[in-house]
Amino acid sequence: MAFVCVAIPAERVSGFATQTKEGPVAFVCVAFLADWVSGIATQTKEGGAGRRAGRGRTGSLGGVTEPALTYLDHAASTPMRPAAIEAMMPYLGESYANPSGSHRFARRARQAVDESRDRVAAVLGCGPNEVVFTGCGTESDNMAITGAVTRHGGASVCPAVEHHAVLHVVEHHGGRVVGVDQYGRVDLDALAAALNELTADGGPGVAVVSVMAVNNEVGTITDIAAVAAVARRHAPGALLHTDAVQAPCWLDLRSVTPHVDLLSLSAHKFGGPKGVGVLVERGGPRVDPLIIGGGQERERRSGTHDTAGIVAMAEALVATDAERVEENARLADLRNRLVKGLQGELDGVIETVPPEHKVAGSAHVCIAGVESEALLYLLDEADVCASAASACASGAMDPSHVLAAMGVDRDVALGALRLSLGATTTERDVDRGIDVITRSVRRLRR
Repeated sequence: MAFVCVAIPAERVSGFATQTKEGPVAFVCVAFLADWVSGIATQTKEGGAGRRAGRGRTGSLGGVTEPALTYLDHAASTPMRPAAIEAMMPYLGESYANPSGSHRFARRARQAVDESRDRVAAVLGCGPNEVVFTGCGTESDNMAITGAVTRHGGASVCPAVEHHAVLHVVEHHGGRVVGVDQYGRVDLDALAAALNELTADGGPGVAVVSVMAVNNEVGTITDIAAVAAVARRHAPGALLHTDAVQAPCWLDLRSVTPHVDLLSLSAHKFGGPKGVGVLVERGGPRVDPLIIGGGQERERRSGTHDTAGIVAMAEALVATDAERVEENARLADLRNRLVKGLQGELDGVIETVPPEHKVAGSAHVCIAGVESEALLYLLDEADVCASAASACASGAMDPSHVLAAMGVDRDVALGALRLSLGATTTERDVDRGIDVITRSVRRLRR
């Protein structure tokens, strides 16, 4: 037991000691801890000390599972940047005051919020008074669309490939959904036709047009300037919103913000914490608030500020912006290595969107002869994190709404695999991803 006590963190040793004194559970605790320590010992030999994800087990695919987690799901969420964690820690500890308070302690928290607002505005290319802090990207999207409809009246319009935080809100308000091309880009002619119909005599008018900057599933980049030109020409009174949640790692948002009235962000997509986001309202308040009853954010979004989250988000956004150009080049090379590696090992691997039309971190593919659900199960067993472009609905696997809108054949879409790279992705991650995915697909095709 001496080895166990040395290897286990203090809190685990304390728990073990307490349980041992109680007698009956001692044998269970010993068995658990021995297994836990065995995993640590195995990992240490392979250079992954302290990483519980790979426990040195054989795994269902054969061979020895490597110790380190292989994370290829950055489009879902990113690991927090160490600088962001460090920046938020004081506001989780000693600087806990409510920034809406009037005393000196509270004013220091308010100063941190205001300085973070300045930093966010500088990266986005807008004024600090145009930045509204929210609880997440979904809230920002909902506020943009619902707030526009309730304030201005008229219809909401979006493409069929939008994130559900936009698409479902537009549908909820009885809005108009327009088509896209084979790469997931909004059909500008279809958009113009829809706007003309809605703004014609007797029509409801248009409150807001919402088109995402980067697609969350397949990585397609939207030409926001071209969308803005169509919207201004055919519905000059409408607000233009972009869900830019997936954009900060890949695009210079200073080139996006000037074309829109409303822009949404979510901190956890670029190395910040979950539970904090942004809605940019250019030119001052443009939409009705969703949350009222506190007066924060100049009456635009009530609720106590998450000072720690806001500070960390600003830190992460500034760092992401500073590294963006270099990271785009590095990750484009890794993305190409990943896709070409899979295509070299397996038949029937289709890259859903060509590299020239998408962001550097997107490696979305469709793999013939497998279904996403089964493939993801095997990847998870091997500690490879990825996601699919399909969801289980009523007990049957259906292709994602994005792939369906793009016209991808249903049988092809059922083998969709979203692999997304980010700041922590390495060549080792890519090579291990190729190896595990290849072995998993071959197993499923037997």
